[in-house]
Amino acid sequence: MIALTDPEGTPGPVPAIETRHLAKRYPGDIQAVGALDLSIPTGSTYALLGPNGAGKTTTISMLTTLAVPTSGSALINGIDVVQAEAQVRQQIGVTFQEMVLDDALTGRQVLDYHGRLYGLPASERTARIDELLELMELTEAAERRCRDYSGGMKRRLELARALVTVPQVLFLDEPTLGLDPQGRAMVWDYIQVLKKRTGMTVLITTHYLDEAQQLADLVGIMDRGRLVAEGAPASLVDELGADTIRVAGTGPVDALVNRFSDLPFVQSISRVDDGLLLGVRSSSRHLAEVVTLVTGEGFVIEDVSVAKPDLGAVFFKYTGRQMKDEVQA
Repeated sequence: MIALTDPEGTPGPVPAIETRHLAKRYPGDIQAVGALDLSIPTGSTYALLGPNGAGKTTTISMLTTLAVPTSGSALINGIDVVQAEAQVRQQIGVTFQEMVLDDALTGRQVLDYHGRLYGLPASERTARIDELLELMELTEAAERRCRDYSGGMKRRLELARALVTVPQVLFLDEPTLGLDPQGRAMVWDYIQVLKKRTGMTVLITTHYLDEAQQLADLVGIMDRGRLVAEGAPASLVDELGADTIRVAGTGPVDALVNRFSDLPFVQSISRVDDGLLLGVRSSSRHLAEVVTLVTGEGFVIEDVSVAKPDLGAVFFKYTGRQMKDEVQA
């Protein structure tokens, strides 16, 4: 493991992915990503979550050398993505949200051409392709053209293509989007097996919060181009309290925040676009009291919902939106 010295002089391992004040601005003063700081340990799985337009795909584009940062820096295994982009590309594998496959090629040809582009020797290329086809359960379809593949088969082929070069860092932008539950489970089984074999680092974006909660070591939530929350999924969920009560409507939100701040059963309070999100102990015991207090302050309730805390509640707390709405958008 390569080591570096931190600002206090203590040696430590180089993060697999590190950004410092990374930003991307487009013409028209559009800030896609602003001052993003990440430090992702080697061998971990990091899930980058956020509403549509939060900057996730732009972040991946910069980390994979496809977009040049406006300011700040980004390193892959200590290598600068701008100053040494060719070296970075040798370290990484990528799959994108939109599938990009030549329908006229067979599955084997897709993998072979990719290996050739990266200069893999013929013998190594052949062995690697056979291994990946077997792992992805595509051996029987290897000589069929991609146009005849199902959506799930195409996703698995794209993942295999990203792995031909044995990347140290794998970027997956919505890798299971559009797959049925069985297809999603299969893709994640493959990724978990590969991680154990190779120790590679995985950065994913996903709209499936159950995936992130179950599989990611760390989660980062982006909103409007900035990182608004980060931590282990269980830790982020624990911060919400035992239960979550969402009160939606119109009225004096500031007065409600002050009123609930003094109540012992309220563990957290968050303003959201249409009201409040409360973290409480034993919502069933206190729901009536919450409704009474809210209406007593002149707040007009349009909806009240109660949920046990999960990553979806964390996402809503920090973005004011529900992930299911983002999937449909």
